[in-house]
This record gives sequence, structure tokens and C-alpha cells, in this order.
Amino acid sequence: MTLILSAVLLIITIGIGIYQWLKKPQFRSPKPFQPKQDLKANHRYSQFHNAAHPSQRVKAGGELKALFTFLVQRNARAIPATPVSSYKSNLHQLQREQNIVIWMGHSTSYIQLDGLCFLVDPVFSDNASPIPRTNRPFVGSNIYQPNDIPDIDYLLITHDHWDHLDYPTLHALRYKVAHVITPLGIGSYLQQWGYQPAQIQECDWQQSIQTSSHVTIECLPSQHFSGRMLKKNPTLWASFALIGSQRVYLSGDSGYGPHFQAIGEQLGPFDIALLECGQYNHAWPDVHMFPQQTVQAAIDLQAKAIIPQHNSKFKLSNHDWDDPLKQISALSLDKPYQLLTPMIGQVVDCQQPQHFSHWWTSTEPVTIRETSTSDI
Repeated sequence: MTLILSAVLLIITIGIGIYQWLKKPQFRSPKPFQPKQDLKANHRYSQFHNAAHPSQRVKAGGELKALFTFLVQRNARAIPATPVSSYKSNLHQLQREQNIVIWMGHSTSYIQLDGLCFLVDPVFSDNASPIPRTNRPFVGSNIYQPNDIPDIDYLLITHDHWDHLDYPTLHALRYKVAHVITPLGIGSYLQQWGYQPAQIQECDWQQSIQTSSHVTIECLPSQHFSGRMLKKNPTLWASFALIGSQRVYLSGDSGYGPHFQAIGEQLGPFDIALLECGQYNHAWPDVHMFPQQTVQAAIDLQAKAIIPQHNSKFKLSNHDWDDPLKQISALSLDKPYQLLTPMIGQVVDCQQPQHFSHWWTSTEPVTIRETSTSDI
């Protein structure tokens, strides 16, 4: 009897602990989206949908099978054996009039264009997952913290997944951000995390936002899905273009589709495109691009230069950690764009030709830190 009572008390205690854990801000659900006008994005039956595909995340066989395979399959090279090379540029000392891009690993980037500062999908915490101590960044890849970030004119969020919408990072940055641009539905997360409604503008596909400068932010289609817990596709996913004295495209997460050619015809050519290249898998071919598809997307967009992203920080698939960079380098040799492969944190000057080393091939990783005035 005592053993049974102890077991019941243990179950109750665990249940209370899980309940209290799930009350944390990062687990809050978005408010149900209520369409107020005709949408360019597809919204029906209380869900958003892709334009060209039926929002099928994984092939036939089910999500549980794909998850099980992902967890059980082992690849010793899916995580780097040594720290990832990086170059920690001091963002506080940058000249605002410089047009630059700094890739910060995975899909996070810092951009200066025509005097404005943009921050895209910032994830600086040690966990990009609802489960603690899982999906941790590779050693050496998580070199920036909120204190390292200067005041931001526009924070751009492409979708609500944990590796793009990170509560600890966004909560810490809330006093540095003037404006937030998100796809439809995501603003309700941010309001629950301390941002003011006046700061936030939610956008439909094909919607333009005129900034305080001469830069226009274009909210554009992507081919993906959304949801942070069990609810499927409650918010919209998107790509963005920054149109000013130069044109910058931000793919967010996306499978390959006809939207790339349509965007290229509508807004191209682009001076720089930051394109997804990583976390691909034959189990989910429609929502992440393989390297050869990234190449075709660059051509479709009429990109003059590309930076491959969505790699080198988190393990979300079982390919070798450096496979995206190896493949895209080989595939880009004869293509009509310049492939830019900066280390995490290196400054890419949008107005000057640059060449970067194949840093991922080095047997002795390099970590360079500029003098910083921030607390690290």
C-alpha cells in the first residue's frame, strides 16, 4: 500500500512540475487568427497553407515515424568535433552608413541598409527547442548575446519555430527594438513577451511596409509550416526583401517552389540573397531545400551574390554538419552569382567584392573577437 501511495504521489508531483513548466512564457499559444480582409496568404479551416503544396511536412509514413528515425539514426559528423570557427565583429562600432550583412549562424542575421539596422530571427539562447538541454548550439557558434546588439530599427521574424522565434532572446532585446515586422499571427507571441502593440506590424504575403528611410520591406511567400507545440499552422510563415539603394532577399525557411521565380521577376535582381541551405532530409523534402535547390532558387531570384544560411549552429537533420557548405561550394563554381561563405560574425560589405575562405575545412578552428564594449 505504501509503495502504491508513493507512486501516486510521484506521478502527481511530476504532473504538477510539468504543468508549472508549461506555464512559462515561451509556451504560450498565439491568439486565434481572425481574417479581417481578403488575404494573399491561404487561410482556411483556422490554418494557414502553402500556395504550391498541401503543407505536407513529411512524406507518407507519418510525423512520428520521421521523428523516431531522426532520434534513432546516428551520424557522428552531424555535430562538429571541434568548435565552429567564428569572427565576433563589434556591432557597436560599425558605421551606420555602411551597407553590410553579418550572418550570425543558422538563420540569424544583422543587416545595415541605408542608415537603418535590421535584425532577423535572432536566437542567442542555449536551447532552440521546447525540451530543455536539447537542440543546443554547436560549440563556438553562439558567440553573440543581447548585450552585443545595438539599437535595432526593424526586427524581422520569418516564422514561429523555436530556432527562429526565441523567447529569451526577444525578451532581452525588447527595449532595443523600435519596430517589429512579422507574418500574420506572430505578433500575439511578442505582445505576451513584453512588446507593445504599437511596435508590431503583422503582414500578409505581398504586403509592403515603408520604413522611416527610403527602404521598403516586402513580405513575401515561402513554402514551410508553423506551430510551436501541437497546434498546426496557427500563424503565417514568410520571406522578406529589403528594397533600398541595394536589394537584399531573406528566404527564411522554405522548400523549393515557384515563388522564387515569381519573386525574382517581381523584385529582382537582388544584390545579396540569404538563402536556406541546411537541415534538409528526404523525409521532409517540401519544407527545406537541398543544396541543388538553393542554387536554383538563387538563379530564379536573379541574385548577384548569396550567403547560405540555416546551417552551422543547430542539428535539425542527420546530414554532416558541413555538408551544406561543401555541396553549395561545389555546385556554385559555374553559376551566375558569387557564393559568399563568411564565418559566423564576419562582416559582408554589400558594396565591395569579397572572397571568404572555406573555413569549415580547417583542422584548427579560428575564433577571432574584436574589442567589445558590451558584457559577454
